[in-house]
Amino acid sequence: MSRLTVLAAKPRMALGALVTLLLAAGAVIGSGADFTAASANPSNTFATGTLSMVNSKDSSAVLTASNLRPGGNAQGDVDIQNSGSLSGTFTLARGPVVDSDAVNPLSGKLNLTVDDCGVFSGATPPSCTDGDEVTKYSGTVADMGTAGHGVASLGSFAANVKHRYHFSVTLDSAASDAYQGATSSVRFDWSAS
Repeated sequence: MSRLTVLAAKPRMALGALVTLLLAAGAVIGSGADFTAASANPSNTFATGTLSMVNSKDSSAVLTASNLRPGGNAQGDVDIQNSGSLSGTFTLARGPVVDSDAVNPLSGKLNLTVDDCGVFSGATPPSCTDGDEVTKYSGTVADMGTAGHGVASLGSFAANVKHRYHFSVTLDSAASDAYQGATSSVRFDWSAS
């Protein structure tokens, strides 16, 4: 008796054999022995940079003058460095002005010039008298920061770049006797963004 005859005579056995055969075929098809690959990029790290500055005369005056006469002049230098790791746009602005005489404010007769002498070469400062200085502000102390005079834009400083700035203040030669004995005080504010 052939197997087919045995299966035909016993339909339950035939059905069981068929189910077993189908399950085996499904297992072979479903198990799919495919190739696989994987890759990862661990330890992705992020950090912010810094923007900071060093002012060679931080918390002190760039220049002072006493006993000025009409046409008299005072000068001073200050070094400003981007000590951070990022480049930044630097500016100079005038802070509050305090004049001893509100009627005849001395700040309106003080002609201020701020020149960028250039960039340091290592530890060597640039010359402020070689003729290649760039004027960043020219006007009276009173006018600095007002409409039409604005904030002095100093440009972009790369990380660790240091500039020297030369300040020159001259009492207007036309200052009258009304300005005798007068005083004026001003703060200069440096910023970077």
